[in-house]
Amino acid sequence: MGARVRAWRWRRNPLRRRSDVIEAWTALVAAVLLFVVCPLVGVAAGLHAHDRAQSLAQTQRAERHRVRAMVTGDAPVPLPSAQGDPDRPYRAEVRWTEPGKGQRTAPARVPAGARAGEVVSVWFDARGRSVSAPPDAVSVWQHTVAVGLCAAGGAAGVILLGHAVERRIALRRRLAEWERDWARTGPKWTQPRA
Repeated sequence: MGARVRAWRWRRNPLRRRSDVIEAWTALVAAVLLFVVCPLVGVAAGLHAHDRAQSLAQTQRAERHRVRAMVTGDAPVPLPSAQGDPDRPYRAEVRWTEPGKGQRTAPARVPAGARAGEVVSVWFDARGRSVSAPPDAVSVWQHTVAVGLCAAGGAAGVILLGHAVERRIALRRRLAEWERDWARTGPKWTQPRA
């Protein structure tokens, strides 16, 4: 019985209207789009984002170099977790030795809680400015998955919105068709019998 009720728009039926048929077909199309096209959109966007993130990471690895340096100045005391991120890197003065150039000193990003005398890894670009570490493979994959999920979710949202708009239009047309039919049939039922 349940299958009969659910599939009434597909069968010949005196109550079935053209808008019912259109609504049934668009529901089928929306389901196919949701289960086939949305995952494909997510995969395609994720692969594109992975390629771009991978090339950006390679470019940053080529432009940046890591140095093992000794912290010469204390980093600021980290803020409590309610006011800020305690693991956030801070700027402090560091010293390291470059081959052929001798000792160098510069402000750099150091891990939170690093004290004077500790040896830390810091990253510098070609101009000698302190920069963040280039993205690693985990960061690239996190970016890939996030972009893929957002693209698939966006595609699903567009499909569901389109289906909702179509259902609303179909409901209006169905009500208009019923109104026209009632205008033809109603007088036969409401006239007094002699």
